Amino acid sequence: MKLRVLVFINAFAVAVTLSIANYYFQQSLHAVLVTFSATFIISYIIFYYLIEKYIYSKIKLIYKQIHNLKLGRDLRDALGEHVSADPISDVQEEVKEWANQKKGEIEVLRAQEKFRREFLSNISHEFKTPLFAIQGYIDAIEDDDFEDKDMAREFLQKAARNVDRLSYLIKDLDEISKLESGEIAINYSKFKINDLIKEVLENLELKAKKHHIKLIFKEKYDETITVNADKQKITQVLTNLIDNSLKYGKEGGTTAVSLFELHDQVLVEITDDGIGIEEKYLPRLFERFFRTDSSRSRAIGGSGLGLAIVKHIVEAHDQTINVRSTEGLGSTFGFTLQKAKQQLNIAGIPVLKS
Repeated sequence: MKLRVLVFINAFAVAVTLSIANYYFQQSLHAVLVTFSATFIISYIIFYYLIEKYIYSKIKLIYKQIHNLKLGRDLRDALGEHVSADPISDVQEEVKEWANQKKGEIEVLRAQEKFRREFLSNISHEFKTPLFAIQGYIDAIEDDDFEDKDMAREFLQKAARNVDRLSYLIKDLDEISKLESGEIAINYSKFKINDLIKEVLENLELKAKKHHIKLIFKEKYDETITVNADKQKITQVLTNLIDNSLKYGKEGGTTAVSLFELHDQVLVEITDDGIGIEEKYLPRLFERFFRTDSSRSRAIGGSGLGLAIVKHIVEAHDQTINVRSTEGLGSTFGFTLQKAKQQLNIAGIPVLKS
């Protein structure tokens, strides 16, 4: 409600009240009109002055401060000083909106703080495990004073494996950090995704045999599909996802790679029939060091950063990755890639370049 309307209503109410009282005692319409006019004018002036000076001006100041804080100093200067015509109503809406905004910011900060604590706890645990193992092997060798050379050689080999694990952790953390900060550039090139999948499957064939898992890439996907992406990084994505399916697949099971052509994208899916993942864990699956079963995951090995790296690489391509899974039945990871625009020859036939 505007100030003048508010003052008018109050002055009118006072004038009517006094006029009725005057008519009751004097029974004169002339006296009532004089009383109403004088009372209305005087009340209007007094109320306007008092409300403007002691209430309205302070509300306008509060509104301006909130409005300027919301806009920010630079934007406020660009727009000029803003004063609402009805600050009493507007300040209520501004305060509600501001309170909701701050509530949202606080919730985000709490989520980030929780993630930070979990991340520090996880990374501390991940580093302590190989460090303590290395320390234990070295202490055992020192206590034995190299008398049992076979044991010393075995312990040194185990210590070396744990050093390698630390190196993988540091390398993966460094890669994620660079992906997040944009330090690692995406080198786009056109290549046949079919050929790349076959190459990755061939490289992992030996590991699949050790797990007694059959790798499947059906012949119907042999039709050439050319994508525009960073070939080296997509190789890493495919390797990480297929390797993950081998780690958590069941013995004697299968891992299948499928391709689906969309309008201007290609969907790549890696499906296994392994242990699967509980639905409650799916939203956090791509977090760094997140494990659904710590003891089993560490026994299988890995840095715990593979899926996080995959997510960062796919998102760096401005594409999406998703997962669907049923516990005990298996999991499917899918990600999209941009199709390469085909060049046409003089006859209008697509020309494919390797």
